[in-house]
Amino acid sequence: MSMKRLLPVILMSITMSVNAQTETWGHEYFNDIPVYVEQLQADLIYPMAWGNSSIKDFKKWKVAARAKVLECMMAPPPKAERYDMEVLAEEQREGYRAQRIAFNLSAYYKVKAYLLIPDGKGRHPAVNLLHDHGAHLSIGKEKMIRPFAVDSAVIIDAEQWADNLYDGQFLGDELAKRGYVVFSTDAPLWAERGRKEGVDRNRYDIIAGNMMMLGRDLSAFMTYDDIAATDFLATLPCVDNQRIGCAGCSMGGYRSWMLAALSDKIKVGCVSCWMVTTDVQLSNHYGRRENGGFANCIPALRQYLDYPHIASLACPKPMLFIAGRTDKLFPLPGVQKAFDIMHDVWKSQGADESLKMVVLDHPHGCPLVDQQMMYDFFDKFLKN
Repeated sequence: MSMKRLLPVILMSITMSVNAQTETWGHEYFNDIPVYVEQLQADLIYPMAWGNSSIKDFKKWKVAARAKVLECMMAPPPKAERYDMEVLAEEQREGYRAQRIAFNLSAYYKVKAYLLIPDGKGRHPAVNLLHDHGAHLSIGKEKMIRPFAVDSAVIIDAEQWADNLYDGQFLGDELAKRGYVVFSTDAPLWAERGRKEGVDRNRYDIIAGNMMMLGRDLSAFMTYDDIAATDFLATLPCVDNQRIGCAGCSMGGYRSWMLAALSDKIKVGCVSCWMVTTDVQLSNHYGRRENGGFANCIPALRQYLDYPHIASLACPKPMLFIAGRTDKLFPLPGVQKAFDIMHDVWKSQGADESLKMVVLDHPHGCPLVDQQMMYDFFDKFLKN
């Protein structure tokens, strides 16, 4: 074919290419994620995951994988030299004593918390309860334990939140009635650890960005704090430090499996409505995006491990994972894929009986049926 005849074909090809590029240049983000998200997902091969890693000894893999997680979490806050615990208020409840306390969680900050201690002498099994996100930052620990010695507005707020997400029950108070020491404190930016100017969800991401500019990660600080709070809990004379568990729903569920994966003091973990794989969590196909902002954002970590791979660092500990079949935040295909990954890990270590994963017919939340499963799981593996 002559150049004269080829010229229209070449020009048409160039025009089509320019038009296609112009369409791409017109927008690179849709539904708050890149339009090339599938290409990014394809590049995530998780080389540090158990089974993908070149390390074939499970204990050595756990050491290396945990070190990688902590490396990506960046520098932690320095540890407090002394806890200097204070009891700010106290009241007797049915079968247990409630305390409102304050202590040094790090060298940077002192926090307030609730502590429930069952009646009777001796050391008791204990549970660190980790509150949810819910884009509701005015209360934190008060979502887990019925508050007292605070403004009446806080009590009303907590009761309404318990009604909406927990079927009207405070998980911590119920555990205390069953013989557990229960502890709960606020995550950074929640309740008494919030902004001086007042609650504003829109400032969360800005604060997280400012923390990152300072070489710190807000989500990592939340996990570091959960580890430090568990260390504090283990020192209390009312606690059997060989029988400490953790539990939470939604962001509290994320905090629970992260804590179980990274703290040797945690022996049992319970999770409601937070487990998925990244390819489903951030997906145009499922119409999903991460609405929690920086609540679970640890830079570069996804280059090495996905969520279920990190949770598998808890193996062979007893772990309960509950998912809601109609939970719109965590599409079932991603949940099931994550469950399969974790099942393979526990099975590879002969610990099948220690891992329980169930899908129940409810939306996002922690209804009474989930709570009862947690009580039973703790009774089986923590109390007995």
